[in-house]
Amino acid sequence: MRLGELVEKLGGKLVQGRADTVIRGVNSGVQARPEHLVFAQDPASASDALSSNAGAVVLRPGLVDSYPEEKAIVETPQPRLWFSRAAKELRPVGPARGVSPSAVLGAGVSLGENISIGACAVIEDNAGIGAGSRIDAGAVVGAGVRIGADCHIYPRAVIYAGTTLGDRVVVHAGAVLGSDGFGYVRDATTGAYTQFPQQGTLVIEDDVDIGANTTIDRGALAETRIRRGTKIDNLVHIGHNCDIGEDVILVALTGISGSSSVGKGAVIAGQVGIGDHAHVGEGVILGGQAGVLSGKTVTNEGLKPGTVLWGTPARPLKQVLREIAVVARLAKGKRREAEG
Repeated sequence: MRLGELVEKLGGKLVQGRADTVIRGVNSGVQARPEHLVFAQDPASASDALSSNAGAVVLRPGLVDSYPEEKAIVETPQPRLWFSRAAKELRPVGPARGVSPSAVLGAGVSLGENISIGACAVIEDNAGIGAGSRIDAGAVVGAGVRIGADCHIYPRAVIYAGTTLGDRVVVHAGAVLGSDGFGYVRDATTGAYTQFPQQGTLVIEDDVDIGANTTIDRGALAETRIRRGTKIDNLVHIGHNCDIGEDVILVALTGISGSSSVGKGAVIAGQVGIGDHAHVGEGVILGGQAGVLSGKTVTNEGLKPGTVLWGTPARPLKQVLREIAVVARLAKGKRREAEG
């Protein structure tokens, strides 16, 4: 792709070099070749990028005083973001391969144009696959499932009946979408458990990424919903009836219990545990291993933007560190008393 085309699509300003410079991919400064694009965030990385073999560099305006004459330069306020979007534009798209002879398609399956269905994939009755989508080897798409356009379902992912995916959804290997939630009713007399009905739906909106071996349960009687743009890491579990807002980040080993919600733009770090019927507010940042107790609400109200909440129950990190320091001083004083 020509550099001028990238600037036209992504914005920014070509301040030096030719618009017809051909860019074939992105790379690090160390490995870059003349057909590559690199980026810089600070003066140190700018020095490395500008001295590399890359043909084009994207960086912030005013980051350095001058540019080498041989480099094409794009200036933009968010070079890392521009670089990432450029990488998507430059990523080669494999040819549509159609349906593998070993794939199994049920009755009434609807297939869009330019699709690929890999070896031993199973598409059950009345499922629909949107144009440009790719279903890799061994994936299972349940009866009546709807998958939008330009989605990518990696090998051995399983999508249960009652699940709907929007456009440009990515589901990595081993993920399980729409399985039964963990809901049981106990007989007070015998102690035996009976499953509460798990017959709801799961809706994954546009531009959601779902990591390998992540599991998301269907609703019990209603729906579980993952809203537009959310990015979910590997090994995350989301229980039934949850509502995850737009542009949320969920990092590995996070567990969210049933009927909980997470507000738009929240960041949930690794190994966070959220109890049932809890609510994490818009823009909240939960640090690694933080906990939100069942039925509780955590928000940013009264806190500075960007405040990290930590501990169980989750509270501002600075507060937790003060509490730890106080406990440490008390313990030290007790030891001295015991020794004296």
